[in-house]
Amino acid sequence: MDVKTSQLTAYPERFQALIQGVYDFYGKDLSRFTLSLWWCAMRPYDLAAVTDALNRHCVNPDTGQFLPKPADVVRMLGGSTQDAALIAWAKVDQAVRGVGPYQSVVFEDALIHRVLAEMGGWIPLGSKTEDEWPFVRNEFVNRYRGYRMRSETPDYPPVLIGLFEAQNRQSGYSVQPPVLVGDVEAAKRVMHGGTHQPLIGFTRMQLAPPEAQPALRIETQKKAA
Repeated sequence: MDVKTSQLTAYPERFQALIQGVYDFYGKDLSRFTLSLWWCAMRPYDLAAVTDALNRHCVNPDTGQFLPKPADVVRMLGGSTQDAALIAWAKVDQAVRGVGPYQSVVFEDALIHRVLAEMGGWIPLGSKTEDEWPFVRNEFVNRYRGYRMRSETPDYPPVLIGLFEAQNRQSGYSVQPPVLVGDVEAAKRVMHGGTHQPLIGFTRMQLAPPEAQPALRIETQKKAA
């Protein structure tokens, strides 16, 4: 039987309408159990990406005649995140070779900032050898894909600091504006949306004074005679 709206209050309305529309298109009934499986499988992804993947499946000349399964969409979304990660890496690779580690940079993609910050920052990236470069690429792609697959928008540094800026700040000198990589307006938005706070917080635990701590109860067990 078709799923009634009253039965689906646990699911976002737009998601319900999307999956119901797909099943209507293929002339199939959508049960509440089936919708729950779809929701569990698609929840980590952005709704727009899921919609795009379903549209591409429907017009695929090889598989479009069959009702899609969650695994089909996950496979397509995996390819989408791989493509996005490779495009992002191409920008990083060009910036490293064209700008270098001495200049500070701002990319048009905030997620690039987050991933590179986790990998140590902009300066160490420029010291990698050609032999190390494929491993750096793989680490970047895997980290980037992880965020994209979870549709996360994590905090990120507004600027990836280069060697000149790091040295000038340490010496108290003025710093030059960063190099904007890619679309200028998008890079400016990335810069204004970043945070100078640590990306991972550390809190030192405060222990209570000795007199406030509960006394340890020590019990001794006598051996049987």
